[in-house]
Amino acid sequence: MDGLLDGLKAVAEPTRLRLLSLLARAELTVTEITQVLQQSQPRVSRHLKLMVEAGLLKRFPEGTWVFYRLAEDGEAAGLARAVTALMDADDPVLAEDAARLETIRKTRADEAAAYFAENAARWDEIRALHLPEAAVEQAMVDLLGDRPIGTLLDLGTGTGRILEVLSPRAERGIGIDMSHEMLGIARANLERAGLKNAQVRYGNILRLDPGALGVVPQADVAVLHHVLHFFEHPQEVVAQTARLLAPAGRLLIADFAPHGLEHLRENHAHRRLGFSDREVGAWAEAAGLRLVATRDLPPGDGAAAKLTVKLWLLEKPQESARAPRRAGEAA
Repeated sequence: MDGLLDGLKAVAEPTRLRLLSLLARAELTVTEITQVLQQSQPRVSRHLKLMVEAGLLKRFPEGTWVFYRLAEDGEAAGLARAVTALMDADDPVLAEDAARLETIRKTRADEAAAYFAENAARWDEIRALHLPEAAVEQAMVDLLGDRPIGTLLDLGTGTGRILEVLSPRAERGIGIDMSHEMLGIARANLERAGLKNAQVRYGNILRLDPGALGVVPQADVAVLHHVLHFFEHPQEVVAQTARLLAPAGRLLIADFAPHGLEHLRENHAHRRLGFSDREVGAWAEAAGLRLVATRDLPPGDGAAAKLTVKLWLLEKPQESARAPRRAGEAA
């Protein structure tokens, strides 16, 4: 009873109710929250601190940034979900908050799109600054092993390089990207490589229609190669990808271990500064997958940036015992 009363006291204030509604929609930094609520940073921080202490919110530091989102476990997390379900989305204050949030999201998306367009021609060169890609590609091939691949799905294909590496081992390769500049380069690269079984298509990997993409049967292997760190909610990408896998299908993720290179946010549009095994494992479980293997690829002595590349191999059960739950949904 004491815990419930503490939680009720923590939400019984207009700004805190707005915070619950806002953070049910997105994971945000303090700066972004102040832009939406149009309140001072000290005031917002005080509210956030109280709600974190009550167990309603979770605080996740990443370098000099701190992200906040609704708590996913604990008694107060259930209270937070119940309260947000009772809120009227048409309430004028909440509707204005939602509109300002969409403006922030659009600004982010526009900045990322401008970056991709500007850097499409030298994307592989930028990736090489982090770690020699040849070593990563070979490790990906080794981790997948000799198991036959029917349909290969490369999400966020960029220049199509992963299709070049893995399509010779697959019956069919499909690359998806939402940058027209990237797709133009990928098509040219696939033609140059003479890969007749690989193609690229325009699409948003968070809202893919497998039928429209021709992904039938579903993918035997899906790849997210240096993709997740661009997303505000990478767990949603993992959940969406899980739905595109055939039974016993595998998801191979290549990304960075946690790091503190803040300049990658400003100069290279990175949203997240790496991921831990525990974090990826939790996303896998929530998506109905299991984490079967990991591999660390530390930078060499001559690496331009001290980043460790991580590989995670996830697998879908042969026969799913349960439907994947949505991120944030109670187990």
